[in-house]
Amino acid sequence: MESSSPKKPKPVPRSLATPHPAPERWREVYDAIKVMRAGRTAAVDTMGCDQAQTAETDPKNKRLTTLISLMLSSQTKDEVTDAAVKSLRTALGGSLSLTALLNADADTISNAINKVGFWRRKTDYIMRSAVILRDRFDSDVPKDIDDLCSLPGVGPKMGFLCLQAAWNINSGIGVDVHVDRITNRLGWHNPPTLGHPEKTRQRMIRLNLESWLPTELHHEINHLLVGFGQEICLPLRPRCDECSLSKTGLCPSAETVTKAKTRKTKTVKTPSAKVEIEYEETSTLNEPPA
Repeated sequence: MESSSPKKPKPVPRSLATPHPAPERWREVYDAIKVMRAGRTAAVDTMGCDQAQTAETDPKNKRLTTLISLMLSSQTKDEVTDAAVKSLRTALGGSLSLTALLNADADTISNAINKVGFWRRKTDYIMRSAVILRDRFDSDVPKDIDDLCSLPGVGPKMGFLCLQAAWNINSGIGVDVHVDRITNRLGWHNPPTLGHPEKTRQRMIRLNLESWLPTELHHEINHLLVGFGQEICLPLRPRCDECSLSKTGLCPSAETVTKAKTRKTKTVKTPSAKVEIEYEETSTLNEPPA
């Protein structure tokens, strides 16, 4: 298979005409989240895209594995993505190399990754991208955001995260659902970005953040907020009772969490008789801010 000459995508926007003002007390919020993250291990810490490459030894294979992990991660939990990368590596003979990908057929790739979301589409993206990497980028992952976004299925979020994890290039902020949700809950966007289509919203959030957040923090904010979103600031029923931001009044979206305990009884069958067991069940109720 040879790569066609795809239409060059529009360059990724890099700045706002008018910078977004820095939110009040943002540094206190940021540092408090770092403290909370330090006390918990989230899925992204052990199964994120930066961890996928650790099983490879060849530098090109490391970078390719990072890219493939990101391509598989869309609409998929880290645990499932991690398992799919390992399954694909096994299916390709023990190493995730470009040569092995180019020699694999669609069924081999699909069978390995079919637990991730949209696996059929991603199989096509991976196979087409492998050819493009061979023909246009010297069989390696490109080091430029616009080149990365020319690959099928790769957008700015994946591109910036890939540059950070594969090349250690701090070129921009990767905005995913966690960064979107948490920064909006914190009131860091004026006006709020909610209500816009996903791609538009992610672009707005990225450009807003990049206009005021110190550059040295761009590479870490995604990892920081993803883990925070997996452990505390959940999409549904956030654990505001465990979050220091709600206790210090630094989160305008903090919910009141009420936990109620009720005693229940269930019957358990044993070989000789039926036994009633009493147990305590805790229910959680989240009330949005007034």
